[in-house]
Formats: sequence, structure tokens, C-alpha cells
Amino acid sequence: MEMSTDLLILAVILLASGAVTGVLAGVFGVGGGALMVPVLFETFGFLGYPEAVRMPMAVGTSLAVIIPTSIRSYRGHLARGAVDQALLRAWAVPIIAGVLAGAVIARFAPPLVMQLVFVVVAGVNAVKLISGTRRLDVASDLPKGPLLAGYGGIIGLLSSLMGIGGGQIANIIMTLHGRPIHQAVATSAGIGVLISIPGALGYIWAGWGRADLPPASLGFVSLLGAALFIPTTILTANLGVRLAHSLSRRRLEMGFGLFLLLVSARFVWAILAG
Repeated sequence: MEMSTDLLILAVILLASGAVTGVLAGVFGVGGGALMVPVLFETFGFLGYPEAVRMPMAVGTSLAVIIPTSIRSYRGHLARGAVDQALLRAWAVPIIAGVLAGAVIARFAPPLVMQLVFVVVAGVNAVKLISGTRRLDVASDLPKGPLLAGYGGIIGLLSSLMGIGGGQIANIIMTLHGRPIHQAVATSAGIGVLISIPGALGYIWAGWGRADLPPASLGFVSLLGAALFIPTTILTANLGVRLAHSLSRRRLEMGFGLFLLLVSARFVWAILAG
């Protein structure tokens, strides 16, 4: 790929977005995929790649970038004692199984499926967080046994299709079951580690052998995109962790909700425009 003014501008945009992504990862306990996916989606469109490639490339690359971001965010929250380690252990196997199922779907499903999942999940969470209502809560705590495992599978599947670290969906499930937002955020950072590694590998497999992918790609993972995002997300993740623990629960909920609402609106626009 020839270096040009447009590509230099694009690189600067991606680096700046990576910095914001790292802060978001720490603040909201997510890998930043809710920001990366739309940014990468627009990036591949700017470079002229077709719709069938743009969304899975954005999702796969996002999952690859989330690997170091989630690890750093998780370690920061763990050091503050906010992570529910027992819950992470209970969810490990079902989450990974859900992630791999999502990669299989990504290999065969149209991009619209991933866009719709993104909009619905992010939109529902945004409404709940912004309203601040507890009327939607379904229980005072998480269930045990098969239902808890089922939640883990849902987190893995939907996160794999959305290109996120699981924070949005885990936050929905945990807060609907009476868990405080700070614990949900911190535990979600650990969930991001469980999702991002098998998720990225799954998307490499899903796009393997295609001839219409951007240069320097491994399946549906862009090495160029990852190289531009990873350094800045790692550098700024701990800033987000410190910010999260300085905010009240209500401010953290409002910030996360408004952010998700903006992302949902952007994808609705993309679906209607397509």
C-alpha cells in the first residue's frame, strides 16, 4: 500500500482513536470495541473495501486489539480488588464456547447480522443506564448452575458478533441482577480477556483464504489496524481505570449509557443508508 497524504491522515485518526479507546477500556471495563468497530468500519470504507468485508474486518481487528487492552484494564481493576474472580471462573468455558460459535456465524452470515446485534445490545444497555431505573432488574443476584453458564454463552456469542470485549453485555446481565456498576465494570475487564483471544483467532479462521481482504491481513484481522491501535490503547488504559474509580456510580452509568446510545445511532444510520 502506497504511503500518501490520505493514509497519513488516516494513521493519525486511528492513533487518536486508539488513545480514546484505551481510556474507554479502563473507564467502562470494556475492550473499546464499541468505538473501534465503527471507526474501523469507516476506515475500510474510506479505503474502498466492499460491505461484505468491512464489517467482519472491523469486528475481527477490534477483537485482536482488545487482547492487550483488556489484559491491562483487567490487571488495573484486579489490583483494586473489584473483580469477581469466582464469576470469571464460572463463565470461562461457556464464554469461550460462545465466542467460537460467533466466529462460525461470522464466516457465513451477512454483515447486517453483526450490525443489528450491535445496535440492539448497545441500545438496550444505553436505555437502562441513562434512565437509571431499577425496575428492569430481574433478581437480587446472579443465578447458579446452567442458567449462569447460559449467560456466559450469550456474552461470548454476542460479543464475538459485535467485536467487543463483552463489557456491554456483561454489564447488562450483572446490573440486571443487582450487582453494583463498579464491580460489573471491573469483572467485565476480565471477561474481555476470555473473549478477545479466541475471538481474534476465530476471525482469522473465518476470513482465511479470501482474496478481497486489505493488505497485511490475517483472515478478518488487519495487522495494520492492530499495529496502529494497540500501542495507544495500552498506554491510555490505566488512565481510564483511575477515572472509573473517581466517578460516582450514577456518573459512570450516565457516561457509559450516552456513549452506547451514540454508537447505536451511528449503526442505525449505516443500516438505513445501506
